[in-house]
Amino acid sequence: MKRHLVPDCKTVILINGIPASGKSTITRQLSEAFSLPLLTIDGIKEPFMARFTDIDRPFNRQLGCAAYEVIWSIIGHSPASVVWLVDAWFGFQSRETLLRLLQQAGVEKVVEVWNHITPELAVTRYAMRLQDRKPGHPGEEYLPELALLAEHAEPMRLGPVFTVDQQQPLDIKPVISWIDAQIRKE
Repeated sequence: MKRHLVPDCKTVILINGIPASGKSTITRQLSEAFSLPLLTIDGIKEPFMARFTDIDRPFNRQLGCAAYEVIWSIIGHSPASVVWLVDAWFGFQSRETLLRLLQQAGVEKVVEVWNHITPELAVTRYAMRLQDRKPGHPGEEYLPELALLAEHAEPMRLGPVFTVDQQQPLDIKPVISWIDAQIRKE
């Protein structure tokens, strides 16, 4: 059964977590449950990556920063009645940058789904996906950095946060109920 969210102001749901933390799975399920549009860094970045060869880490990062700004530009040009799901690792930019972009986009309400993952599980998932990753993404050399990132990563905490423990099988129902309650709050 589809639920429909009716926000009282311009609202975003941040689906946050490091690479390989389960963001895309949750984002797809929430999009289906609520019939919400979604924006992802990779969804914007990868068509550009397909046009270039020999994408190094600095260029990949530049494309990620540009995609990040595109997301907030799209949201800024949308009506306040649209709730957006935004799937990204928000920690790759500063909290101040995110606050500035949210303000520029006219976002008044932020709720966040944080995907908590252990270093071991993040490395395992990322390694399993290496052969399927589009060219230009970091490869196997990224795994030690990803493990360190998983140890220290935190949610942005710009509004209420629901933490999904990726060590447990995903049960999307509590996430759906929580989001529904957060959007309905005045």
